[in-house]
Amino acid sequence: TSARVKHVRKTMCANGLASVTFLVVLVAGRADLLNVHVVPHTHDDVGWLKTVDQYYYGANNSIQHAGVQYILDGVIQELADDPSRTFIYVEMAFFTRWWNEQTDVTKALVHKLVEDGQLEFINGGWCMNDEASTDYNAIIDQMSEGLRFISNTFGAKHRPRIAWHIDPFGHSAEQASLFAMMGFDGFFFGRIDYDDKNHRLNNSELEMIWRGSESLGQQTEIFTGVLYNGYGPPGGFCFDQRCADQPIMDDRDLFDYNVDERVTAFLKACVDQASHYRTDNIMLTMGSDFQYENANTWYKNLDKLIYHVKMTKSVNIFYSTPSRYLDAVHQANLTWNVKTDDFFPYADCPWCYWTGYFTSRPALKGYVRHLNGYLQTCRQLEAMHGLFADISPVKLGKAVGVAQHHDAVSGTEKQHVANDYATRLHIGQVECDELVGRAVGEMSVKESASTAPLKVATCEYLNISVCPATSDVDSFDIIVYNPVGRHDDSVVVRVPVNSEKVIVMDAMATDVACQILPVSPATLSVRGDRGDAQYDLVFIATVPPLGYNTYFIRRATSQQCTVSTVTQPTTDTIISNSHYKLTVDGRSGRIKEVANQMSGTVVTMDQQFLWYWSSEGHNKNSSQPSGAYIFRPNSSDSYPVNNVSNKASLTVAMGPIVQEVWQNFSSFAYQVVRLYANTNHVELEYTIGPIDVKDKKGKEIISRYTTNLATDKMWYTDANGREMKLRVRDTRATWKLNNTEPVAGNYYPVNSRISIQDVDSNVQLTVLTDRSQGGSSLYDGSVELMVHRRILKDDSRGVGESLNEPGVTGDGLVVRGSLRLYARTSSLSVIPNKVNISYWSTRLRNQLENIACLERSCYCLLPL
Repeated sequence: TSARVKHVRKTMCANGLASVTFLVVLVAGRADLLNVHVVPHTHDDVGWLKTVDQYYYGANNSIQHAGVQYILDGVIQELADDPSRTFIYVEMAFFTRWWNEQTDVTKALVHKLVEDGQLEFINGGWCMNDEASTDYNAIIDQMSEGLRFISNTFGAKHRPRIAWHIDPFGHSAEQASLFAMMGFDGFFFGRIDYDDKNHRLNNSELEMIWRGSESLGQQTEIFTGVLYNGYGPPGGFCFDQRCADQPIMDDRDLFDYNVDERVTAFLKACVDQASHYRTDNIMLTMGSDFQYENANTWYKNLDKLIYHVKMTKSVNIFYSTPSRYLDAVHQANLTWNVKTDDFFPYADCPWCYWTGYFTSRPALKGYVRHLNGYLQTCRQLEAMHGLFADISPVKLGKAVGVAQHHDAVSGTEKQHVANDYATRLHIGQVECDELVGRAVGEMSVKESASTAPLKVATCEYLNISVCPATSDVDSFDIIVYNPVGRHDDSVVVRVPVNSEKVIVMDAMATDVACQILPVSPATLSVRGDRGDAQYDLVFIATVPPLGYNTYFIRRATSQQCTVSTVTQPTTDTIISNSHYKLTVDGRSGRIKEVANQMSGTVVTMDQQFLWYWSSEGHNKNSSQPSGAYIFRPNSSDSYPVNNVSNKASLTVAMGPIVQEVWQNFSSFAYQVVRLYANTNHVELEYTIGPIDVKDKKGKEIISRYTTNLATDKMWYTDANGREMKLRVRDTRATWKLNNTEPVAGNYYPVNSRISIQDVDSNVQLTVLTDRSQGGSSLYDGSVELMVHRRILKDDSRGVGESLNEPGVTGDGLVVRGSLRLYARTSSLSVIPNKVNISYWSTRLRNQLENIACLERSCYCLLPL
């Protein structure tokens, strides 16, 4: 039939082989053989159990035997030996390193292999990025890093056509949208929910058209395929030196001759796979993690397998690549189903939802997000100033690119690897500190017509009120740079000082209103002996678009800044500005009402910190524990962080620029509820850790907002910082969900925001995050975000250690993060529909970038 492809089965005997059922495909009324595309490949994690360097060089093999340089050495030689062979390669962070070590002769050989189509670059990013914990901006950057190398080295015609995400743990609609708009022809991956995959197998729906963006429509459509064997070879046909499968033994004089058995088993595997696909083509992924280190073992056996299978004349088998496979599929000219939702969350068994990694290693997640924003500022200032001879953003760009890897920002790597990622990021940050300081300092000198050299100090620990450049001197200058293309008159500057008597002036020598607050007890506890500032100085800066302003802080002889009034109330406390009025209950110490004074919206609320008890696997249904990848609470119950009432003690600091409520929930849970003058949101700064595990219970800490909104099981989460996706409790859009984990199975990645909406009252509550987290709405009117995890068991998904981060002091990780709370009428908020989503997505993303950039763009300029 010309419009559809029909699969039929036929039994034959060929060349003395045992009877084997294989596939014949009828296309346009004629019989053709099944085309078996053999795709040799390796999957090389840019860090996981070993660091990037260890993986490249083959070091630390006591953990895992893997050496990427040897893989590439061997594969190139094997390809050169036989022009029919092919190989695909993905991770440019490794390939560029290997390339730079090669002789001109080897480079010329590689050029020929690429030109001849034997070596094909697939995906082509700096890494194979995670899809749950990454921001779209960082995805674009890391892809650009790798694709730029390919284009510059081999020419634009060899840029990859296929997106290849065979290992990430779930797949984002925004990722599909980005790949489509980058010009990729197809997108293949290995992991989807086990139940979803069974549904697709039974209905031959493993291939589809994925429309990643509702608002952008058809331009974000991309052909998408789910790989049959994950990303490994058919069972029994792994020929890597570390595999135990039998090689092809084709000498009839040997007792162990096995060609007939091997070919029969292989043809059966091909038939089984083909029965679930709609065309006369199947793709066999012949390889896996760090395979082909001894490429000869693979190719020698594949050559034999291909030869003997061809002799049966049952199928058409040959070396191929994913792009050749896609071309063949397109020739079938079929109509495909269109998918518009995403592939989250991912589960590989009924009690095994991979939703824990949405939050795992929250400090690293925050650092990666923060430095991604800073990288944009660093690049921007380099472009505005001009190149420096000795410093550039390149190191930070590559470090941030590596950190997008699906075992990096995901938090699923070993501890020593996480430390390595952070070290690389810091090295890049230090170089960008130098670049930004020089650029801003030189621009400042030029505009002031001064010839005096300036020393620029960067404050790396402002979040715990540590900055010797401001606290250890009597006077200093601050240059505030605005990387955003619009005027901003509400930039909050907050720096530690050691005196209440200071004065702030702008560039016109005009006094600037300022406020002094004592450093909070929570901050004093976290910072320990790393600083001794007693106060925080706060003022509001005005900054032009893509420009800066200078502020001068001097020690004063009398009180110039307003000193905050600090009390410990026992009745309800109200803090307010022109946008919001927020009420904290005097008895519970928790937020009980948020009122938007612009729209008149009032939301009744109870916000508190709770914890889930991490399952250790002692369960009648499953032995699966919670771990770095998997979130599996011991039950659906959540527990208060202190006692049954979960009461927080209160301290209130009031002033004209900022009003704060300090909540102490427990020995490891603190929060500051903060309203700055004229800001259109409520800021919630939490400090969690070290999580108490003296009771030998792993704990997963959440911040839950319980409101009076009627939400009918629905909520919205963003996709990689852009469009919002509708979530419905206990529901999947394209298949019937049997949810065995009512908590974990309803968790989704939150990159920048989560919201609930009461359609009847036209009220929406939105929470913005400063890093990727897991979030849900488990009850109507509620929102929860997981902010920290400390788990004492490994979840048996490969990392081989529990998620028990030591932190700075060794007794557990402390995380400080910030959330923004908005309560508005829906017409003024983040509306998840086609009409307004792009506008609001861009607007809110810009706000988040502004936060990240400005945190790192406050520079103290000290005359030498």
